Amino acid sequence: QVQLVESGGGSVQAGGSLRLSCAASGYTDSNYCMGWFRQAPGKEREGVAGIDSDGITRYADAVKGRFTISKDNAKNTLYLQMNSLKSEDTAMYYCAAGPRAGWWLLLTQRWYKYWGQGTQVTVSS
Repeated sequence: QVQLVESGGGSVQAGGSLRLSCAASGYTDSNYCMGWFRQAPGKEREGVAGIDSDGITRYADAVKGRFTISKDNAKNTLYLQMNSLKSEDTAMYYCAAGPRAGWWLLLTQRWYKYWGQGTQVTVSS
């Protein structure tokens, strides 16, 4: 059973930075895609960034140029570096893992099979 545990959330002022981590366990096959999603109060969950097993990435337009997704296969850990944070980035952030996928699926929620419990990010203006 795949388990995903997020960490690194917190409160920060607008313009600040945070780095989220997602520790994955329960599988040895690195042929997975992984992604970050977020859900703000009263809004639907949305894709933020995804990375496939070859390292190809995809970002939501709202975070391009500010967020960077990366992974350390040796540590089975996914990261999301978030810079120039805005109040509209406030949300619960979720890590997800799914089968190998083309880049066009990296932000598609229904593609992902495993989800973490989430970590809260709050950005104050």
